[in-house]
Amino acid sequence: MKNYSDTLLDEIKLLAKFPETSQLEGLKIHKEADLSIIKAAQSLFDKGLISQQDGGYLTDSGLETADHLHHLLIALH
Repeated sequence: MKNYSDTLLDEIKLLAKFPETSQLEGLKIHKEADLSIIKAAQSLFDKGLISQQDGGYLTDSGLETADHLHHLLIALH
């Protein structure tokens, strides 16, 4: 069984919070947020999935990735 880091799981949770249907809606991660959320946002930004280090909008790649994630979550629900 493959071990997944807590950061990866936090990234998945954060990515799942982005709106599914529009690149015109985003998220803002506040400075007071839990450190794990701040790190997850930074990691998603570094991977080119979101437009800002503190959230912003999904990039084209982020929108595609979030779409796959939402399909997976629906299948597992």
